Amino acid sequence: MVDDYEVARTTVRELLRWHELKVCGEAKDGKEAIQKVKELNPDVVLLDVNMPVMNGMQAALEIRRIAPRTKILFLTVIGPDEARAGARLLADGYVTKSAAGTELIPALQNLLPTSLKPKN
Repeated sequence: MVDDYEVARTTVRELLRWHELKVCGEAKDGKEAIQKVKELNPDVVLLDVNMPVMNGMQAALEIRRIAPRTKILFLTVIGPDEARAGARLLADGYVTKSAAGTELIPALQNLLPTSLKPKN
């Protein structure tokens, strides 16, 4: 999970935990995200777009290069048109932060391998 706001990371982590989805690592910017992807080889990266040091679009491009099997889901406040365009090019989908409460879990479940999906 990558977001420059700790409160956002904490909130999303708790939402995921409540749905029995595990967070293997966190980063506060794109540069740190790339390092974490190299270390942890995650199934899915939740990636904010607007961040300092390296933004999510730049990070997604590099993650695609170093970990082509890792799925990328943008979780962002940017408008749907921009997120949709970025997702088509660099990610496997997007969820706006304002819709995370209802759309994040289904979007993640669509990207996870069957063996990692929670048994609800």
